[in-house]
Amino acid sequence: MPQPTQSAVHVDRPLTNISVAYIQDQSRFIASTVFPVIPVQKQSDKYFTYTKNDWFRDEAQLRGDATEAAGSGYNLSTDNYSCDVYAMRKDVGDQVLENSDDPIRPFEDATRFVTQKLLLKQEIQWVTDAFADSIWDTNVTGGTDFTKWSDETDSDPIDDIELGKETILQNTGQEANTLVLGYQVFRKLKQHPDLIDRMKYTGSGAVIPPTTQMMAGLFGVSRVLVASAVKATNVEGATAAYSFTFGKNAGLFYVNPSPGTLAPSAGYTFVWRDVSQGMGLDIGIKRYRIETIAANRVEGQIAWDNKITGSDLGYMFLSAVA
Repeated sequence: MPQPTQSAVHVDRPLTNISVAYIQDQSRFIASTVFPVIPVQKQSDKYFTYTKNDWFRDEAQLRGDATEAAGSGYNLSTDNYSCDVYAMRKDVGDQVLENSDDPIRPFEDATRFVTQKLLLKQEIQWVTDAFADSIWDTNVTGGTDFTKWSDETDSDPIDDIELGKETILQNTGQEANTLVLGYQVFRKLKQHPDLIDRMKYTGSGAVIPPTTQMMAGLFGVSRVLVASAVKATNVEGATAAYSFTFGKNAGLFYVNPSPGTLAPSAGYTFVWRDVSQGMGLDIGIKRYRIETIAANRVEGQIAWDNKITGSDLGYMFLSAVA
């Protein structure tokens, strides 16, 4: 007996309550959270710097009656920042706009796409500027200067980090307060027996891997930040390949929690917010018509400069894990 087929009673069409896009959560991008962010009114300018050694020399002297006090002074100079502007666009053609089915929202999708690209660029640039070899005064390499933390038998990450803190304190008078871990380093550290032994049990008596908050308490820093953003390493059209943006490195820093005058910090991120046309936002998004191609353009831009302002306030662990 003839019966209607499935294709006769149903025409496939896109669902309106779900679509799939690999969009990284903004919390995975940490480039704008490591250094204090300094909003600036001009794209480039100068700031004052003081000579560190002038403030550390023991020069006060005994004073005899009716004699002058021992005299000294400090040197003052300037450095500069320059916020490069990075931009990204996505065009939305009239034909695509008018023929898009739910839940496709071309303008919203384009805005999220452009924003994601800019955040990824900022993350990758921070690695180049602040999370690589030969940037900080002290750079140690796993397997050469210390045992890699993936070696659970012979490595001592707690003492290695304590040495980093001691080095920064001895050279600057400031105590490191921020530890940045590439995701692969964090994965190994939270399973390291030395850390688990120090923080073995919760109230329930269950053995748990240490969290970033627990690590911060153990290492004696205010923050442990985990860099887990991912980037594609292939060019368009080639076989897809991915990697973590921060690699297998770790960085220990003193970053000033209250930026201001006479305030040392490993670095500052200068952000020129005029890219948002007076809205005071870090990322400026605008939409405008391009009649010649019958499309609307969604364009975003961001301007920043990751400035190392105290190379002695950072301590890099390169290739910290295998």
